[in-house]
Amino acid sequence: MRRRGRLAEDRCLVLERQLAVVEAQGPAAVPQPDEEPGAPVGPMARPCGGPRPKILVVDDQPNNLLAMEAVLATLDQELVTASSGQEALKALLDHDDFAVILLDVQMPEMDGYETAAHIKRRSRNRDIPIIFLTAMGADPEHSSRGYAAGAVDYMAKPFDPWALRAKVSVFTEIFLERRQRRTAERVPEG
Repeated sequence: MRRRGRLAEDRCLVLERQLAVVEAQGPAAVPQPDEEPGAPVGPMARPCGGPRPKILVVDDQPNNLLAMEAVLATLDQELVTASSGQEALKALLDHDDFAVILLDVQMPEMDGYETAAHIKRRSRNRDIPIIFLTAMGADPEHSSRGYAAGAVDYMAKPFDPWALRAKVSVFTEIFLERRQRRTAERVPEG
């Protein structure tokens, strides 16, 4: 019961951050004429030009991967795509700096739940937020299985592109804040 309460509190914190991002991207988020079109503005602008955060998108349907790329193209992030759970696990071995994972549930051989379980077992990947995307709908049985597998969110297809961008932006912002904090902790004071 305590775990459920903690998970609910964590989801509330995520929603509060999403709301803050949306509010911050109000009229002040309109690019100025001297800015590059599509350049990040507001809280998503990267300080000091650091490396772009990586987003892992996992779906066995090529059309869904293309759609995800189109939906997330306006964000200043590097998209890494995988067409299976096995490819996703390999991508996690090749890169250790993903801000968030967007994971399809229904895939052959290794479904999204099993893939998430493998991801969460690895200590270097266990803290990466996972958002499940599924055509199975928002049935409580499926969504609770997704949360039990370690997901921070569960979205039914077709999903609202704006909502997905907002959620990804929140987790990217958290990732950038953590990276900045780690970098600041490593810099010796002089």
